[in-house]
Amino acid sequence: MSDSTYIFANSQPEKKVESKTVEPQEFKLTETELKELARLQAIERVFDPASRQRIQATGISPNWCCLEVGAGAGSIARWMAEIVGENGKVVAVDLNTRFVAKLARANLEVIEADIRHLALKSQSFDLIHTRYVLIHVPEFQIALAKMLDLLKPGGWIVIEEPDFSAARAIAGNEAACQSMNRVNEAIAQMFASRGMDYAFGIKLPTIFQQLNLQELSVENDTPLAPGGSGIATVMKMSAERLTDKYIATGKATQQDIERYCQIAEDPQSWAIYYSTIGATARKSKSKVKS
Repeated sequence: MSDSTYIFANSQPEKKVESKTVEPQEFKLTETELKELARLQAIERVFDPASRQRIQATGISPNWCCLEVGAGAGSIARWMAEIVGENGKVVAVDLNTRFVAKLARANLEVIEADIRHLALKSQSFDLIHTRYVLIHVPEFQIALAKMLDLLKPGGWIVIEEPDFSAARAIAGNEAACQSMNRVNEAIAQMFASRGMDYAFGIKLPTIFQQLNLQELSVENDTPLAPGGSGIATVMKMSAERLTDKYIATGKATQQDIERYCQIAEDPQSWAIYYSTIGATARKSKSKVKS
């Protein structure tokens, strides 16, 4: 698995991926891959409850056809497959499917592909969900246009993206808090250097309106979290994985990152690690007259 600057996604941006359906199989994972799987599963434990609530609010039901973009470790795709039942279908897409290939079954198809080039029939899905994916795609407009093309008229789209501009240390050792804020600056610079928007999540409502999506609902989850909490652990794991990338920005040092990880472990320290904006909307059932 190649290195990447992706904080959340199980992705390899340098790799050209041709769309292909993956047969059920279980891979023997390397130590690096096992660490990445653990990180993705930590994300699932923290954020799946809110994602499920947003998806359930669309009315997801048996017989629906659903698309999960950025399947990660597969928890949401597996859960949706249980809801839609044997007469429904879930398609789980990721650039790297090693962690989800074993989930493939009659009503859960796993496809290794880049969403921007996904070769599926237009207007095929009742629901499309993605979490922490578009922030990693400089040409997010292409990916989003593809998703909307795949969505049926009247179908639902649920997108959850982070806003790192909200990140800041709140309470703890003063030197460690200063280091944490420098690491936050490094994260912002890392995204910017690759043409990505570190505050992408807060743009979602406007983007949805510009696309004429209907019945828009927006939530902003900004947890103030102690060290040792789920979100703190997720960001500590990302910092350990991306240490070299953070240092390369010139905004943070090795010591800053070590202190960041200490805050993330200390239950007496408090911080906002980032916000998650969840936007849910419906594709128009008919073309709007210009």
